Amino acid sequence: MPRIAVIGGGIAGLSAAWELSSHAGVNVVVLERDAGWGGKIRTTPFAGRPAIDEAADAFLARVPWGLQLATELGLADSLTSPSSGSAFVALGGVLHPIPTGLMLGVPKGMGGLLRSDLLTWRGKARAGLDLVLPKRSTAHDSLGRAIRDRFGVEVAERLVDPLVGGINAGDADDLSLRAAVPQLVDVATTKRSMLLGLRNAPAPAPGPIFYAPTAGTGALIDALVAALPARGVELRGSAAVDLIEPGDGSSAGYRIDGEHFDGVIVTTPAFDAARLLRRIGPDAAAPLGSIDYAGVVMVTLAIPSSDLASVPHGSGYLVPKPAQRHVTAVSFGSRKWAHWQRTDHGAGGADFASTELLRVSLGRHGNAAPLAMDDDELLKTAVDEVSTHIGTAITPVAERISRWERAFPQYQPHHLDLIADIESKVSAVPRLRVTGAAYRGIGIPACIRQGRESANALLHELADA
Repeated sequence: MPRIAVIGGGIAGLSAAWELSSHAGVNVVVLERDAGWGGKIRTTPFAGRPAIDEAADAFLARVPWGLQLATELGLADSLTSPSSGSAFVALGGVLHPIPTGLMLGVPKGMGGLLRSDLLTWRGKARAGLDLVLPKRSTAHDSLGRAIRDRFGVEVAERLVDPLVGGINAGDADDLSLRAAVPQLVDVATTKRSMLLGLRNAPAPAPGPIFYAPTAGTGALIDALVAALPARGVELRGSAAVDLIEPGDGSSAGYRIDGEHFDGVIVTTPAFDAARLLRRIGPDAAAPLGSIDYAGVVMVTLAIPSSDLASVPHGSGYLVPKPAQRHVTAVSFGSRKWAHWQRTDHGAGGADFASTELLRVSLGRHGNAAPLAMDDDELLKTAVDEVSTHIGTAITPVAERISRWERAFPQYQPHHLDLIADIESKVSAVPRLRVTGAAYRGIGIPACIRQGRESANALLHELADA
């Protein structure tokens, strides 16, 4: 019975263990340095609500891997979708509705842009030039540059960078076109006009864009942690790995802090994977260590409902870089999610029944200042900036600060070439796989997919040995 170690207890690692445990005759041990599980997924009580996410609050519904795992874990009936899908961009003291007819901030036609007051008339005219401009090279692989070449500065700064840059906590100019927005690659690289190319793109499938368990995304982690031991998986928390070294020569495989395993899947962040591979895969360690990361802070606030009385109803807003200080996005959580509106009494008998929840994101790649602030300064910064954006003072009655250092791997230009190089060098090391958010997708479904694919690839290798 082969023994396989999965290093890292985030969603990628737990998904790898889930896939491994679906095959008979495999002994699986998951090693996680922290006492808790889930990595960058965390759901805790807040302001009278039993389950409010401290990081990702949903997963994409239009790719299969999140829904598939939720169904296998018996969570399908608990899934819900946002009750409000409309969002805004905060610019010039006004919340501007995001124009209709966009794909990841890129216009699929001019109608929505022309009706919007988010762009100036000069910006709209420049966007329309995409229809007549000659094809431009995208060999640079910069998302921001590609969008500016086709549509101009305003579309890049006021739409694409807030949306895609916000998802990645990065800067669109320093994000890979191919890695960050694979949905746009074919049009951007093969069509003369992106407007014309996207106009003929297939319509998205009907149905929700996002799903979330009503108990928060942490319900995925809780269900995995509950189910894996019943499938024979050993979960070891507070089990930091110091050293991976080759087996003793009498048997293939590895020793992890002296314990033998026949195969290893490393799902930790790239910088930690680089450390772990120094002895067994030194050629891969250097490029792994070159992957940059961004940190963010999530400030969750409960405010009186009256504070938002004059604010247009929607799921939240984005702040474009020219208008940013530290806040990059704000989610009107209790408007976005109907189940977040249900409240009870908090600690000390506090009544949160007439409150709304905001989730305020601060920091991005190139702006680590929020992570250096103490809690009081963070709270003041969040409150002051949000009050300025929405045009009315907010007065929190409860707050929670979640710090996520080095949480977002940066898919910089030519990221996929870097990953192909890493994968090639790792493939030369037998019975080893590396996977997770740093490689080929940062969202929950992408991490699930990568974890399960790595598990299957390692099983096939072991079977062929």
